[in-house]
Amino acid sequence: MNIQLQIDNLTKSFGSLILFENISFGIAEGQRIGLIAPNGTGKSTLLNIIAGREDYDSGAIVFRRGIRTGYLEQNPVYPDELTILETCMHHHGTVSEAQLLQATQMLTQLKIYDLEQPVRSLSGGQLKRVALANVLIDRPDLLILDEPTNHLDLEMTEWLEGYLRRGNQSLLMVTHDRYFLDRVCNSILEIDHQSLYPYKGNYSYYLEKRQERIDAAHAETARANNLYRTELEWMRRMPQARGHKARYREEAFYELEKVAKRRYADNNVQLNVKASYIGSKIFEADHLNKAFGTVKILDDFSYLFSRYEKMGIVGNNGTGKSTFIKIVTGELKPDSGTIDVGSTVRFGYYAQEGLQFDEQMKVIDVVQNIAEVVELGNGKQLTVTQFLQYFLFTPETQHNYVYKLSGGERRRLYLCTVLMRNPNFLILDEPTNDLDIITLNVLEEYLQNFRGCLIVVSHDRYFMDKVVDHLLVFNGDADIRDFPGNYTQYREWRDLKERADKGTTSGNRPSEAKASKTRVNEKRRLTFKEQREFEQLEQEIATLEAEKTRIEEALCSGTLPIEKLTEYSKRLPTLTEQIDEKSMRWLELSEYP
Repeated sequence: MNIQLQIDNLTKSFGSLILFENISFGIAEGQRIGLIAPNGTGKSTLLNIIAGREDYDSGAIVFRRGIRTGYLEQNPVYPDELTILETCMHHHGTVSEAQLLQATQMLTQLKIYDLEQPVRSLSGGQLKRVALANVLIDRPDLLILDEPTNHLDLEMTEWLEGYLRRGNQSLLMVTHDRYFLDRVCNSILEIDHQSLYPYKGNYSYYLEKRQERIDAAHAETARANNLYRTELEWMRRMPQARGHKARYREEAFYELEKVAKRRYADNNVQLNVKASYIGSKIFEADHLNKAFGTVKILDDFSYLFSRYEKMGIVGNNGTGKSTFIKIVTGELKPDSGTIDVGSTVRFGYYAQEGLQFDEQMKVIDVVQNIAEVVELGNGKQLTVTQFLQYFLFTPETQHNYVYKLSGGERRRLYLCTVLMRNPNFLILDEPTNDLDIITLNVLEEYLQNFRGCLIVVSHDRYFMDKVVDHLLVFNGDADIRDFPGNYTQYREWRDLKERADKGTTSGNRPSEAKASKTRVNEKRRLTFKEQREFEQLEQEIATLEAEKTRIEEALCSGTLPIEKLTEYSKRLPTLTEQIDEKSMRWLELSEYP
């Protein structure tokens, strides 16, 4: 097996902060490695070191002689005066006719057609595609990719996924896209507590084996704790003047202490934040129209948002998803039509461009300026420190200045500032960009438990599958369709439809009527998840009403002891509130066909 790159005993630190210490690994020919680690622990730094953009403290980096490498930065920057074609050929020196032809073909595959367009006018997604073309046209033996799917729409993400799977080049990449990791990578490297752990399999295999590793580490920590207590007692009894054997045992004690005090994140913690009350009237859009010149975004669009609805929005870049979000939040006005927002609605808006902090403030102060506590309901609260810890800010990091945070940590802090305001209608525009996988798991759990309304615009397929009930699909030219399911179900349906259409065209199937454009203001049907919720609500309401009847009869009996009287008196208003809330939700769902 040919080794393309070998790294031995690599160490990198910033002052007293050690990112990784004495890590070693190799990349073999055809090996596709995904690098996983929390934000701020050195993923991008490691890629920059390998690419020669950053120095390191100690260790060795050896490439196979004659190897061609390509490096995609997380946020590529090019001179403003360049055109797309010039940008694509940037850093390539003298360019041959064959390279120009190859660059044009690659840009076309990435749906970039106007090659003379100035690079300064490109959107984030367009610039990422140009940067990808810049890296891919030379067909390097080793590709180093830092968040390659950031700012790519779903179509381009799937194109890149297929391109990398078909190729035989070696790959080292950082990405938060878990479906991408699962389908492209055949190895995973994890940085955890400054150490490196290799896994010979895809992302699903990694999840299974990582849990086994953590379970084993917990058992080792428990054993070390038991032995640590015994050794600590010995250390306290021993006189200061120790012999050789005693000194050896003392050194072993300090190594044991490191293991005993090792801590692993507890990912089983649940954060059931009580959203502020939201009434039955939520949000109604009526006959909205919006266009930029000849480009239509909304055309006679109407929609009635229901209580606790969780909607995903998907579509290619430029189809109007972010414009729609800005109209919903009132940041942008429609050309015509009306929007009616319920009086109890409190929006929480996470925007793509929302990262604006005082660099000299500490993390905890940024959040504490918004609120001192987070309400969990039933009289329970979380302090700001506890809330930040849930979103993976350690007590030490909470007292760091904002300017010290990594890009992903800043995104995480911004997310905390949105959630701390206790909204009941969350609008998240590309929340997964720059967030690590561990943070995404935390956010997904939060949103699954969120008792409010949700709109998510995201290119992260895994994320969408976990948190939304249905999709609004933006096809461009104001063609918007409502799909009753998650992204994977939509993709399967679309693939089946495309195959059916091809079969019809080739004469293999009888002709079928083409689906007409769905009017979104027509009543949508219940999703499978909502249908299950509707059925469960009927059972839950019946159970609660039976309990209420029993309590009311007992309270009227005049035979209850004082402790039961107190218990039932407290329980009755809670029951009434739960019955009212579930009955309101049942009525809302019963209106759908």
